[in-house]
Amino acid sequence: QVRLAESGGGLVQAGGSLRLSCAASGRTFNPSAMGWFRQAPGKEREFVSGIYWRAGSTYYADSAKGRFTISRDNAKNAIYLQMNSLKPEDTAVYYCAAQVSDIRYDTWGRGTQVTVSS
Repeated sequence: QVRLAESGGGLVQAGGSLRLSCAASGRTFNPSAMGWFRQAPGKEREFVSGIYWRAGSTYYADSAKGRFTISRDNAKNAIYLQMNSLKPEDTAVYYCAAQVSDIRYDTWGRGTQVTVSS
């Protein structure tokens, strides 16, 4: 069974930066893709960014374009999300997810809180 663990969340002022990490552990890990999602209080979970595991192609939600950068380290079974120019509206629990057995995101971490103060 694959497990995902996020880290790197915290409290930052508007305009600041944070780097989230997600490490996978468990059986042989070879997902189709991995990604980051977030859920703000009272809102539905939304997609932030994704990366294809083998090709490394990346894709972003409009809210993340130009400010967030996703990357991967295949050797460490990890992905990262560099978040710059953070805004209060970026405040949410950020989840790491993977497409392990399906084309859908079927494996999830527990999340890490990101709070951006104005």
